[in-house]
Amino acid sequence: MKRNSLSPATTLFDDFPGRGLFDWLDAAGIGRTIESNTLPRVNIAETGNDFRVEMAVPGMKKEDFKVELDNNTLTIQAEVSENSENHSDDNVGYTRREFSYRAFTRSFYLPNTVENDKIEARYQDGILQLIIPKREEAKKKPARSIQIA
Repeated sequence: MKRNSLSPATTLFDDFPGRGLFDWLDAAGIGRTIESNTLPRVNIAETGNDFRVEMAVPGMKKEDFKVELDNNTLTIQAEVSENSENHSDDNVGYTRREFSYRAFTRSFYLPNTVENDKIEARYQDGILQLIIPKREEAKKKPARSIQIA
């Protein structure tokens, strides 16, 4: 049974592939703005031991990101601006050059079955990856045979 995506009990992992807070607005029929269409896409995978979140954000540096956990809300922010100091070349004469600025914020509600204090993050080859370990009691147990008496 699929839950209503606006329910407060809905978590990132309940409705695979999950919904960020921005996606909840679209699910409610409010519609997307131009800004939300530029949000980076996210892949979410579940293993027996953890959840893996991958966000496609090429052209950035790890210093551009801010990842925070407040209670059970995981927030990923990034901000990059290019100005003339970054592109000073005496051989180039601009007739028109517009400054570039990119920023986004994605927030996700984590279930209470994860180890909040053991979340790892890394950025490589344009992919921001977070590994969110499960608590021991939430890990998938191997199948076992039950004897019939």
